[in-house]
Amino acid sequence: MRILLLTQWYPPEPALFIQELAQDLLSRGHEVTVLTGFPNYPAGKLYPGYQLHLWQREILGGVPIIRVPLYLDHSLSRIKRVLNYVSFALSSSALGFWLAPRPDFIFAYHPPLTIGLPAWILSRLWGIRFVYQIQDMWPETLRATGMLKTRCPLLLVESFARWTYSKAHSILVISPGFKKNLIDKGVPPEKVYVVSNWVEGGIPQCTAKDELLAQSLGLANRFSVIYAGNMGEAQGLETVLEAAELLNDLPQVLFVLIGDGIALPRLKKLLISKGLTNVRFIGRHSPDAMQGIYALADVLLVHIKDDPLFRITIPHKILVYLGTGKPILAAIAGDAADVIRSAGAGIVCLPGNPQALASAVRSFVAMSPDERNTFGECGIHMASTRYSRATLVTEIEKVLLQVSEL
Repeated sequence: MRILLLTQWYPPEPALFIQELAQDLLSRGHEVTVLTGFPNYPAGKLYPGYQLHLWQREILGGVPIIRVPLYLDHSLSRIKRVLNYVSFALSSSALGFWLAPRPDFIFAYHPPLTIGLPAWILSRLWGIRFVYQIQDMWPETLRATGMLKTRCPLLLVESFARWTYSKAHSILVISPGFKKNLIDKGVPPEKVYVVSNWVEGGIPQCTAKDELLAQSLGLANRFSVIYAGNMGEAQGLETVLEAAELLNDLPQVLFVLIGDGIALPRLKKLLISKGLTNVRFIGRHSPDAMQGIYALADVLLVHIKDDPLFRITIPHKILVYLGTGKPILAAIAGDAADVIRSAGAGIVCLPGNPQALASAVRSFVAMSPDERNTFGECGIHMASTRYSRATLVTEIEKVLLQVSEL
């Protein structure tokens, strides 16, 4: 198969899933080309070593990459964010036909929803089909994160989403809840395939606890509850700080928040105003560095606001956590909570509820190390079987082969 992989984000941006898919399809004998933007996510600034041009070609991991220009932004400004999305949609629509070799079909990676425009335009110009892969459900995500709140813009986004679904030949979604959402919107069930994401980067090897690293990060001799990932509106991490306030009687407990995001400045102000000493922000770290940091965790935390959208979402973070061999505290509802329960990989509690979160932490503290290790072992088993990369890439490949044979 000759595949054009259309995605606004690609490494060196944190888009490991789509890079692994491209490389695996290439290794299986398919011709893969990536059409993407100049790297600027998540800071909204161009990565070192790149300059904006009309286009740029490069090869990463053996995969040919074509980059086209876009408006650089990842701020709270709705107008600038729209410009970021729309500019890539327009540049890839205008330049993709001339720059990319003609594929058998297009694999379009959503978000953002605007990727549907170049997917449709290029598919029409080449006379081919496109497969649409949904990682976030729009407009539900925009509503839940507060990016859009007024009725008219949300209706416009929903109308465009329905139009995109109608033009795609096949749609891949990451959870059963996503499929039900699309069916409720009138998408034919036979058009929608549920294929979960996998544990990005593979299952890490067990890493011994590095005491020097623990000391340098201020985690030595502490019961570390580690959160790693985006700190945005959807995560609702104010609840974590409120739970920490309820755990002041357990001086060994330390919440460690790793990452960055638009909510970070507000969270730091809240930390100061509450005078908390059992919460620490340690910034972003590379994926390689995270393996050593995960080894320092007693518990890994995921928290996301309770919203109808998030009940049908399975964050990548959960799959990463499963592969670490650490017990998971999941303050989340719906499909993601079902993953943790079915794996037997940790404790699930209500999101947005500091009392429930604090109670779950107390339960973990009261357990023996062997009891906590059992949770971690169950997570590793689920990550290496149900959520293995080889298994799930094969499932995607089967869908793509069906499209190419029609």
